[in-house]
Amino acid sequence: MVCGSKLEYLDKALELRCSSCGKIEHGHIRCPNGHYTCDLCHNRDARAIIEDSARSTKSHDPFEIADSMMSYPGLPMLGCQHAYIAGGAFIAAVRNEGSRGIAPAIGACFSVLTGSKCGTTDAQRTTMEAVTRVSRAITDLTGPSCCKAYVWNALEVAVAYLKESLGLSLPTHTRKDCPYTHKHPHGCREEKCPYFGAIRRTRG
Repeated sequence: MVCGSKLEYLDKALELRCSSCGKIEHGHIRCPNGHYTCDLCHNRDARAIIEDSARSTKSHDPFEIADSMMSYPGLPMLGCQHAYIAGGAFIAAVRNEGSRGIAPAIGACFSVLTGSKCGTTDAQRTTMEAVTRVSRAITDLTGPSCCKAYVWNALEVAVAYLKESLGLSLPTHTRKDCPYTHKHPHGCREEKCPYFGAIRRTRG
């Protein structure tokens, strides 16, 4: 975002020049004034904040960590930065419980935690099951998609499966009362979303 105008979502990719670094690439999003920001420049500040938060937090609550990351004013409502938030919040919470590793997304987190690699049958199965469960859980949250809901839902599923598969317990939450409803550029799903219009309750 360069000038603050409402973004245009293009049906067909156009050749666009980044207003920050001058890089030319094909993109589907620009502002009506012709401004464009490449993925690298678009993510730079937010990613640095996410990484710093993941490294510095002392919390073992992945929801608390994710909420702190998502409150960053420069973070877009939608975007691939949320994959780093989900993974960073989850693995930071696990680390603060005394476990090991760091990775940018939940599947990678389980891979690190289990030591999953070619030939490790049980570890691979656990990692793939974690990814499958998270993917299955967020499938029904589309239309339109919402990265905030994906983060919360992915963490709920991941925390539950972490305890089931590895015996590691992190705080669990039912996340409600989403503060980002009015910011969704495609219109919030409102009552169709499980995080709309209630309160957060801690389950344990």
